[in-house]
Amino acid sequence: MINIPVAAETVFHIGSFPVTNAQLNATVALLILAIIGLIVKSRVRLVPGPVQNAVEGVIEWVLGYFDRVTRDRDKSTKFLPLVGTLFFFILLSNWMGLLPGVGSIGFWHTSAEGTKELIPLFRAAMSDLNLTLAMAVVSVICAHGVAANQLGTWAHINKFIQIDKIVGAFRHFSFMKLMTAVIEFVVGIIELVGEFAKIASLSLRLFGNVFAGEVLVTVIASLFAFFLPLPFMMLEIIVGLVQATVFSMLTLVYLTVLSMPAHGDHKKEAGGHEAHASHATAG
Repeated sequence: MINIPVAAETVFHIGSFPVTNAQLNATVALLILAIIGLIVKSRVRLVPGPVQNAVEGVIEWVLGYFDRVTRDRDKSTKFLPLVGTLFFFILLSNWMGLLPGVGSIGFWHTSAEGTKELIPLFRAAMSDLNLTLAMAVVSVICAHGVAANQLGTWAHINKFIQIDKIVGAFRHFSFMKLMTAVIEFVVGIIELVGEFAKIASLSLRLFGNVFAGEVLVTVIASLFAFFLPLPFMMLEIIVGLVQATVFSMLTLVYLTVLSMPAHGDHKKEAGGHEAHASHATAG
């Protein structure tokens, strides 16, 4: 009987803290990335070697790809550590879930009903909703943090709740301005709810695709262990790459959009630049 629980299984405890097989996979992935990072850092020279040239070439290509979204190299450089880390962590975790032994090597556990269940030592990290939800929360919070840092906390909050327009409508009373301000306030609240929807969308999309792939490969492997699972595993390699790209690029889009000034502020800023340029030209 095939049993693939949705929740990650506990492998052991550290005190009262349970450590799951998905956590073990994620920890190994982080250690591998850290080791690769230290090795690359130790090889950085004034005159770059082959490894450094390759890494710098990849980074330059990634920054160029980011520029298509941000339209600003400074922003691309600033967002690279977070977005790049998410991409490589998700990609490596997904691909590690396809290694031989992952999901099949473990220990037997007798349940309360008396049936024996195999508890794998390792499981695809992104098949744990807790991890994908935590990553989505970090992505959205970082996007809002960057926006508050660049635009100012009040200016960023005002993009959603539009308090300034409501206060202005009451101060210089106009029924039309007041109705417009109230409508924009309601729209802002809806957009604020949409920020929570981003978290659900990011986490459930990644979890659903990886978990479904794990179930598919497990079912096919249980039917025929040799050769037949290979095309499906190749498909999962592509899916792992696509899901890592989608999650990281959506995070980049959130960072870019939220760090942009509000439409009215952007016009004021552009008008200020034009006035300054006109003054300089006249001088």
